[in-house]
Amino acid sequence: MKYRPSRRTRRFGIGAAAVLVLAGMNGPALYRFSSDKYHHYEINQPEYKARNGHWDVVNVPEEYRINTIHAALLHTGKVLLVAGSGNNAKNFAAKSFRSVLWDPERNTYKNIPTPKDLFCAGHTQLPDGKLLVAGGTQRYEKLEGDVEKAGGLMFVHNENPDKPKTFPAGTRFTGRRNGKTFESKDPVLVPRAKKTKGRKTGKVTVTASTARVYVEALRKGKRYQTGTEDNYRIQGLRGKDRQNFYGIAQKLSFDKKDFQGIKDAYEFDPVAERYVPVDPMHEARWYPTLTTLQDGRVLSVSGLDEIGQVVPGKNEIYDPRTNTWKYLPKQRFFPTYPALFLTDGGRIFYTGSNAGYGPDDKGRTPGVWDLKTNAFKTVPGISDPDVLETSMSVLLPPAQEQRYMVLGGGGVGEDPESTAKTRIVDLHEDRPRFRDGPKLYAKVRYPSSVILPDDTVLTTNGSGDYRGRGGSNVLRAEIYDPRTNTSRGVADPLVGRNYHSGALLLPDGRVMTFGSDSLFGDDANTKAGTFQQQIDLYTPPYLFRGARPTLADTAPRTLRRGATATYRARHASAIQRVRLIRPGSFTHVTNVEQRSIALDFITSGDSVSVRIPDDSSLVPPGWYMLTVVDDEGIPSKAVWVKVPASRGAAKH
Repeated sequence: MKYRPSRRTRRFGIGAAAVLVLAGMNGPALYRFSSDKYHHYEINQPEYKARNGHWDVVNVPEEYRINTIHAALLHTGKVLLVAGSGNNAKNFAAKSFRSVLWDPERNTYKNIPTPKDLFCAGHTQLPDGKLLVAGGTQRYEKLEGDVEKAGGLMFVHNENPDKPKTFPAGTRFTGRRNGKTFESKDPVLVPRAKKTKGRKTGKVTVTASTARVYVEALRKGKRYQTGTEDNYRIQGLRGKDRQNFYGIAQKLSFDKKDFQGIKDAYEFDPVAERYVPVDPMHEARWYPTLTTLQDGRVLSVSGLDEIGQVVPGKNEIYDPRTNTWKYLPKQRFFPTYPALFLTDGGRIFYTGSNAGYGPDDKGRTPGVWDLKTNAFKTVPGISDPDVLETSMSVLLPPAQEQRYMVLGGGGVGEDPESTAKTRIVDLHEDRPRFRDGPKLYAKVRYPSSVILPDDTVLTTNGSGDYRGRGGSNVLRAEIYDPRTNTSRGVADPLVGRNYHSGALLLPDGRVMTFGSDSLFGDDANTKAGTFQQQIDLYTPPYLFRGARPTLADTAPRTLRRGATATYRARHASAIQRVRLIRPGSFTHVTNVEQRSIALDFITSGDSVSVRIPDDSSLVPPGWYMLTVVDDEGIPSKAVWVKVPASRGAAKH
């Protein structure tokens, strides 16, 4: 049989020959290039791009440049960029909250009115294509030394079983022993007391209810702080309310005050292009994770509450049909921004990745969580378990295999330690256990990983130390192939990206990267850092291999689970894979949305028929990108399709 080189081999050979000829004719000139010029020349060669891909800077007009903290791909093909106050206390004080809608295809922009400070909120895709955004910032942190007024937590009690009461911001509490007065910074609702009647004695017992609110002294100065617990009278009360309502506080001092969260929740409508308020959460949350469940409801977990403490295991579920929240009956504690993925049977897999706040010995062990029973089965074997904070987690493609990868990570808080370890677990094993994968390009916190349509994973950037401290930004990228369990370096990123950075797959197969919030602007840690507002686009190697397959956007837009649909596709006989990819929603090293699902398919002539798996825990309801990949690993542009909650035939 006569050997015939593939289209890819022929193209690569021709490109390489051309460069050899160029080098032979202009060898002396090449040596006269500066190293920067030669690097620019090298990375723009066709064969280099076909092997390593290419980075480009997005031209963002000045008026649309923001401190992008969150980014989510919408089913309109546009990307919602969210800054809120953008980790800028002056913006917060001025109530300057920003969101920008970017169209990558046309490179157009639109400022979106942003109702609250959605900085450090959680977000996830809803079944109808809206984006649920919940939580955010009520108050910025103040470090010890910057706190000007003594303050802390006031527990407000109610002994009246027949009457709840809301105390507005500015309510004053005066100590019965210390005589010092403190003022609440936010409104607080105190529920009615609980009344129970003994079964045998018939005796009625009243148990006081409790709510919490942050309070501050009225004036600056150390003499206004307190050192011991006291009972506080609430000013302005009359009659029996004076006895039924009261406050109790421990030390009210100048200790560091952490960020505080909000309860507010919104659905961003991609068609109307605006935020729509829905019922608030029961708990205020700053740094929460939102995970879409198999029926389209959303799990909200962790976060700092309205007084700056990690929510103590009170998790809740949002129902988009009623726009309401409901507590889970039992509690389970996680640190903030835990990586929680929907897995088989509607269970939740916690990889151990998280992005910050919480004790170093609680809620950090990986495992599978059954929401119905609250049972949690530990998954052992993860290496470097003490440096999982600010690690990245990804559901490896295809999602049917239920293999997860944890990449990099750092020590708790501002610990300088980081790791180059990757850890992989197969949840379909009889006894799942993490095992080490190939090492990353460097020891990094904050790496960003994106699933590509060809079943590989791009990982890029990060820093070796906390927030790039000590000039530790890493300008490296690599592509991991789950089939061979190998990684290889690709084109280096253009700028450093660490804390508050991320990446998303776009419908055309490219990857956008955004953000970075370095603590310092120099290697010596003497100058304050500035937020990286530049957005970059990475074009993977597969888009430099020639003509890509096409998938007609005229076929069914609604594909129900278990159903089959047929699409026109040029060169259908060359199709090797069909993938259904859920659009990403990325913030703080957390993107539990992204998953790539393998579809069974049959080709005939210039058409391809695809079947959606009949498993709601594998394919939760929502909008997806449908992509075909040919025999050279080149993906088509994606077609948007909607998978509803119910089963049935496809619809146009």
